[in-house]
Amino acid sequence: MQGPSRGARPNDVRGVRLDEIDHVLLAQLTRDARTPNNALAEMAGIAPSTCLARVRALVEKGVIRGFHADIDPAALGRDLEAMISVRLRADARPHMAQFAERMSATPEVLDVYFIAGADDYLLHVAMRDTGALRDFVLDHLSARPEVAATETILIFEHIRPRSGR
Repeated sequence: MQGPSRGARPNDVRGVRLDEIDHVLLAQLTRDARTPNNALAEMAGIAPSTCLARVRALVEKGVIRGFHADIDPAALGRDLEAMISVRLRADARPHMAQFAERMSATPEVLDVYFIAGADDYLLHVAMRDTGALRDFVLDHLSARPEVAATETILIFEHIRPRSGR
């Protein structure tokens, strides 16, 4: 199967070397990305200016992909979450990147995963109700000529790990 893009993966960090201080910084930022620089520096045992430079370097290298608020979709009136597996038609393989970009730009889509196996993509979506989910599958997926099949799995509860990974 051909991937959505050719060549190096976006944010390819396989060659980036991380030392013990980097691991301390990353573990704390994973737990709480709002940790003030002075506190982060103290935890790592380095000067605040050094800490700031190291975090900036981790961002520039693509190790830290971004800082964001993790908002519960239910707070926005989107109580129903689902995972939708999508299989594209074999002749649509050259257009996989466009499909992923289109799905990423759709407000109901929280995450897009390019996966191995019988299906090509896994979409994590949040909707207000089952009617909106049905309409999304019909209008944004099944109606698209490049989509061969979908399967929807409802999420009853999403439990996140408490500490950094």
